[in-house]
Amino acid sequence: MAKLTRNQFFAVLAPTVIRIKREGSTMFPSVRLAQNLLETGGVIHSWNNLGGIKVGSGQTNAYWHGEAVVKGTWEYIDGRNASTRAAFRAYKSVYHFYKDLDLLLAMPRYARVRNAPTPESQAEMLQACGYATDPAYATKLKSIIERYGLKRYDALGSRHVQKPEKLKDAIAIPVVYEGQVISDGYLLNGVTWVPARQLGEALGAVIDWTGTEVTVNGKAIETILSEATGYVKVRDLAAELELQASWDAGASVVLLGIG
Repeated sequence: MAKLTRNQFFAVLAPTVIRIKREGSTMFPSVRLAQNLLETGGVIHSWNNLGGIKVGSGQTNAYWHGEAVVKGTWEYIDGRNASTRAAFRAYKSVYHFYKDLDLLLAMPRYARVRNAPTPESQAEMLQACGYATDPAYATKLKSIIERYGLKRYDALGSRHVQKPEKLKDAIAIPVVYEGQVISDGYLLNGVTWVPARQLGEALGAVIDWTGTEVTVNGKAIETILSEATGYVKVRDLAAELELQASWDAGASVVLLGIG
């Protein structure tokens, strides 16, 4: 992805960051977004690693499957800034990256990060626990949070979102497209239902309503109507748009891509 303005950068990432917080992440959205900007310079690369997570032991998990890129980086060694190269983890999406980062921060070493009561103290604890070698890491994070008013995302991450009444027994899951969470999905009896207008129009489809069913580019497809919103099967919507919907069972994510 091309380099974005700062506001574009935060706007692209915010929906995924907020969702991760609602799923129980201990990281403040403001800190996460500040860290993303600091680590990437405002560029979302195709490998979706927004926090400089290195390959490390190479132990794979539900969110990282072993993919990696080798690139140049800077490290503070013996008080000096030194250029070096390292292998960094590559991810299917930024959602996968955030979940893998939370696994890293679940280690005992980062207990003070998880328990930090404010964004400012969490930024300080990231540095104190050795997440980065930059001695000004916490100061830079706090400056970014203040400069761009990122605390506004913290309240959104704490807000409870009610599931649709007719899908209240479903499991809420993310739907990912081009590396970003593009919509909520609701997994019920092995089928993922998505809000047709929200997702369809985001993907360039013409969405309409017959009175009983949603139409996608003029074709009616099976619909659940709840609270004046039509929900359709994600595979049906994807098929009408010549996209492929695949299920990442480990991460519990629907991935949309070119068929």
